[in-house]
Amino acid sequence: MLILLLTFVLKHFIMKTVYSLILLSIFIFISCGGPNRSNMDTKEWHNYWYQGKAEISSYDLKQYRYGEERQGEAVLIFVTEDISRKKHVKLDEPEKAGRDAEKVLKLNFTKEFVTGIYPYHMMLSVFSPVYRNTSALKITASSQEWCGQSFTQMNLSGGDRYKVKLFSYFEEEGDQEFSITAMAEDHLWNLIRFGPQHLPTGEVNLVPGLLEQRFSHVQPAPQKALVRINRVDNTYDELEVDYVDYNRILKIHFEKAFPHQIIYFEEINENDKGTRETTTGKRKAVRQIDYWNKNKKEDTRYRRELQLDP
Repeated sequence: MLILLLTFVLKHFIMKTVYSLILLSIFIFISCGGPNRSNMDTKEWHNYWYQGKAEISSYDLKQYRYGEERQGEAVLIFVTEDISRKKHVKLDEPEKAGRDAEKVLKLNFTKEFVTGIYPYHMMLSVFSPVYRNTSALKITASSQEWCGQSFTQMNLSGGDRYKVKLFSYFEEEGDQEFSITAMAEDHLWNLIRFGPQHLPTGEVNLVPGLLEQRFSHVQPAPQKALVRINRVDNTYDELEVDYVDYNRILKIHFEKAFPHQIIYFEEINENDKGTRETTTGKRKAVRQIDYWNKNKKEDTRYRRELQLDP
């Protein structure tokens, strides 16, 4: 009995010590890493986001393409990880990287839909620092369909300045390298998860979403937008991004309460004939899971739980 009691006390002491060291390391990181995100409950963040799991949400997608609405599926995957500040790649051994290790919230956003005979596979990745108040360190977007594939990468080089590489099978786009200075619209998805108090409001220069750019083929560039937070009801708020001279409106509905899960999104564009085309994503299911460990045949049951196509 005494041995059991001592084992329990020792286990409790170790867990409490490890937790204190984690909080201390976060405090040191924040103190040394530059401007901090204010009004952020780091303990609440730790309890939700550092469980060794990702948050996966599935959505019924209605995607406009070539003037018609297409039925499809979208997935938002939010997960924390450590990446290299210098290389902007995931660190294999972050504990050995010292101050080069940057804790980020990563968003992987996928869209799958079919146009006529051929499918579209699209993916956006956004890496936003958790504790430093900066723009997203890195943003990538890819699009694959039967005509070919395209890829865009934006790397933060200081302030809101990005080095951009764009690779496309379209002759007019070709392979390009250029720089732009503005916050990225895609970064806003992660800012919602940090808390709506971190969202910019009013008139803001933004780089429109990179997935939308694969449809418009307009080179990424700063565009003036009006950003506001609207009340939906007692449970949900809405982020609205209304571009002034660029044909795009983005609306994202999210929970007021932490962890501010995203339940609905809407993208409004106007085609060449002046007709508004509205793309929507309505959440079907959500769960936290270490999906990278779920790669056996029997793990397909998790897709059923998320109401994803086989």
